[in-house]
Amino acid sequence: MLVFLITCERQHVSRLKPTLKEAIFVQRLTEVTGVVLAGGRGSRMGGSDKGLALLNGQPLFQHVLNALKLQVGDVVISANRNLEIYQRSGAPVIQDSMSDYQGPLAGMLAVIEQTESEWLLFCPCDTPNIPEDLASRLWQARENAPATWVNDGQRDHPSVALLHRSLCLPLTEYLHSGERRVMQFLLSTGGHAVSFDGQADCFTNINTLEELSRWQKKG
Repeated sequence: MLVFLITCERQHVSRLKPTLKEAIFVQRLTEVTGVVLAGGRGSRMGGSDKGLALLNGQPLFQHVLNALKLQVGDVVISANRNLEIYQRSGAPVIQDSMSDYQGPLAGMLAVIEQTESEWLLFCPCDTPNIPEDLASRLWQARENAPATWVNDGQRDHPSVALLHRSLCLPLTEYLHSGERRVMQFLLSTGGHAVSFDGQADCFTNINTLEELSRWQKKG
């Protein structure tokens, strides 16, 4: 059995909801690398780069990047266009090694191949409301599994996942077989979902301009 030493920092964070004024401690996993997945086609936004769509004055990817920075060590961005714009955030940008937008798994593989972290926490750029304890809960629930992912009590969110780098070879083989389904791959690893019951709003994806407009109104 492999044992991984994680350096942890405690951060004192206040909840945003006014009904929950108590302070909490968030575990920062400094040896986990966070990954913002921003390499998609944006087909449901008319082909625009979804990660750069503005939400309350900030690009969508920046909301996720900022949230991950509080929870993990390094953070990188998986992107396939507008690379210079993403690089202005100060985070390294990694392109897919496979061509023609092969989906989230291709982005995951490229990051695993081009980083040295044992563990990587992936999160899509269109989920700007991820909880502040996402990383610590996925980590603590992993047991001996090489992968954990979010279930909000209603459905799985396989693209919000913590993966060990030992999955590099099986992921390569899976993609080369022609498969692209994230959920099917994760199930094949022997990983498991982690319950975030009652937090469905934290994992809502912004897929269309109409949905983006509704989120603007929330802000």
